[in-house]
This record gives sequence, C-alpha cells and structure tokens, in this order.
Amino acid sequence: MAGAARSRRAVRAAGAAAAGAAASAVPEVPMPLPVPVGSAAWRRAGLAGAAIGVLAAGAAAGVAIERLTVGRGMRRKARLALDAAGPYGALRGVPGKTRADDGTELYYEVDEAEGAPAGGAPGRPPVTVVFSHGYCLNQDSWHFQRAALRGLVRTVHWDQRSHGRSARGAAQRGPDAVPVTIDQLGRDLKAVLDAAAPEGPLVLVGHSMGGMTVMALAEQYPELVRDRVVGAAFVGTSCGNLGEVNYGLPVAGVNAVRRVLPQILRALGSQAELVEKGRRATADLFAGLVKRYSFSSAEVDPAVARFAERMIESTPIDVVAEFYPAFNEHDKAAALAVFAEVPSLALAGQQDLVTPSSHTEAIAALLPDAELVLVPDGGHLVMLEHPEAVDRLLLRLLDRVGALPASAQDPDPDSCRTGGS
Repeated sequence: MAGAARSRRAVRAAGAAAAGAAASAVPEVPMPLPVPVGSAAWRRAGLAGAAIGVLAAGAAAGVAIERLTVGRGMRRKARLALDAAGPYGALRGVPGKTRADDGTELYYEVDEAEGAPAGGAPGRPPVTVVFSHGYCLNQDSWHFQRAALRGLVRTVHWDQRSHGRSARGAAQRGPDAVPVTIDQLGRDLKAVLDAAAPEGPLVLVGHSMGGMTVMALAEQYPELVRDRVVGAAFVGTSCGNLGEVNYGLPVAGVNAVRRVLPQILRALGSQAELVEKGRRATADLFAGLVKRYSFSSAEVDPAVARFAERMIESTPIDVVAEFYPAFNEHDKAAALAVFAEVPSLALAGQQDLVTPSSHTEAIAALLPDAELVLVPDGGHLVMLEHPEAVDRLLLRLLDRVGALPASAQDPDPDSCRTGGS
C-alpha cells in the first residue's frame, strides 16, 4: 500500500511538472544538505536534481506522462535494448590531447580527408572543420554530421572541459575553485586549434554552448579569425540575453526558477553523489524532460532520443552547477563583428525552447554574409532531430567557401526553408 501511495504521488507530481508547476516545487529541496537517504526529503532532492540537471542541458519542466503508464521493468528493458543496438556515437577518429592555459587536459579526435585537399594546391594545408558541442553533451552529438563529412574534409571534434573524455576543469577543483566562464572555453578552443589544426584555413561550427565558445575565441583572438577562418556555423546558440529565456514556462514559474536556481545548483553540486542517485531513481522523468526540451518533432527515432539522454545523463550534477552561471553572464554580440566578412550559417530549430530561434535571428542580423535557416519542427538538438537538413546546410556552407572536393555535389538549395519569415 505504501508503495502504491508513493507511485500515485509520483504520478501526481509528474503531472504538475507537465503543467509547468515543477518550478514552484524547486524551493522544497531541503537546506542544508545532506539529508537521510531514503527519506521523503531525499526523494524530493532526487526529483529536483533530475529536473535541474536536464534544465541545464536543455530542459526546465514538462514530462511525457505516457511514459509513466508503462511498467518500469519494460522501460528498463527498452533502454537496455536501445543502448545495445544503437550505433550512435560509435564513430572515432585519431585521438589527441592538449592542455588548456590552466592545465586542464582536453581531448580531441581528427578525421582526415581522403585524397587531395579540397580547393588547395599540392603541399598546402587542407581546410579543417572544427566542431564544438553544447552544454552537457560531448563531441558525439555531431554523429550524423561527422558521418556525412567523413572522408570529404578534414574535421576535428573535441570535448569541452569537464565533458566527454576531457578532464574536469583544473580551475574548478579544490578550495580555490573559480567558476567556468565562456571566455575560458574560448581559450580552450584556441588550445585545441593550436594542437589539432595549427595551420591552414578553418571552418568553425558550434552548437549552443559551442557557438558561444566560437564567439569567445573571436573576441580574444580576432586576428586568428581574420587570418584563418573561412566559414562559420552557429547552430542553436545565442550571443546574449539568455536570462530572458522562459523555457516554455509560465511567467510565475520561470521567475521562481531564476530566483532560486543558482543557490539550488550550488547545494546540489555539493552533494553530487546523493543527487546522482536521485537522477538514476527518476530515470523516466529525466527521459521525458530530455525529449521535451531537446526535440520538437513527434517522430524522433527512439534510439536517437535515448542517445541524447545518455549524453546528458552522463554529465555530473556538479559540472552542471559549475557551468550554469556562465550563461546568464554571456554577452558576445560585439564579438560577432569579427565574422562580418566570413561566410556564415545561422541555423536553429524553429521550436527550440532552450535557445529560441529569435536568438539565431539576432545573430544573423549581425552577420552581413550569413545565411539564416530556421528548421520547421526542430528543437534544440536540431542536428540530431533533422540530420539530413543540417548535413545539407553544412555541405552548402563548405561548398560556398571552397572546402569541398570537386567530386562533391552541391546540396539541394530547396531542401529546407530559409530566412526568418
């Protein structure tokens, strides 16, 4: 009976979250931590940890309630089957490591082009396309684009600090830890470029936090952009004003989140082991949140959705806490002037709840040579949700800057609606 009562309470709580009321429950996380494992307070902390962890990666509230009507054992078997069968994230390149200016070890992989360098004379360095991933993801989030470009052009994929195979940020450890900044991520990208692509033309591609990283690189190293960058793609990202994003929540809910989230994240980050147990215990709630805030289409391959869920759930809550404050401080609109003469792509899912498409329109307005594309029925992880459209658009950009070999066909220009209207 007690178990049934707990199940009913869980369903009611999830229903409230789906209606946008989850934000008002955030302050219920007990202070101070720790709390006894197994207690009601522990369960609330676990639910809050799950919700906040996904919020940081592209989710704030809302649940796929139908998932809660399926038996837990069946859901677990389905997840295991998808994990075993899904090839997503299996592509690997030549590995490399370098160190950031604070000593953090950064991991990257290189996929070399086959045959002669595109558009270059013999002996000249090839164009290198460098992919920077988003918050709580890793380099594998570019799986489809990596597959589409493999062998055509030289590519570099790297894991941002504290993500994927890169080490935890050195400056974020110990009693003298300092918060992560977007500027630091820009310097990290510079370290990767110095190691993996020290010469030759560059095309920089960034999704969400990765796009902000590219902007930070330009702000701190404008001469590098002017001298070497021949193309840029900003995917589902923002140049500022992220504090105004409402994540699809009602006004009261988003205001509550903004008031308490920084303190809640600090508290949860200090009790990472407890919160991770809570996230695992609420895996189905977590999966519903990921799906709502990562995708818009109702026809997303379940294996792709599970792939995104795995990437996001692999990010520890203390890493979520370390990075979150940087986004409210992010303001790189002025840095985009460095890309004024660079052929660019400004791309977003039209239904993105995390970095709304209006932010991409703002980026395009600051880039005279940018192609603006809003993908209908696309969410925040548009490169996973609509990979064919994103692949074609990236190929079109690469063709535009002369980065493709002559044998590559110009992609269909009518494959996707372009422009902001």
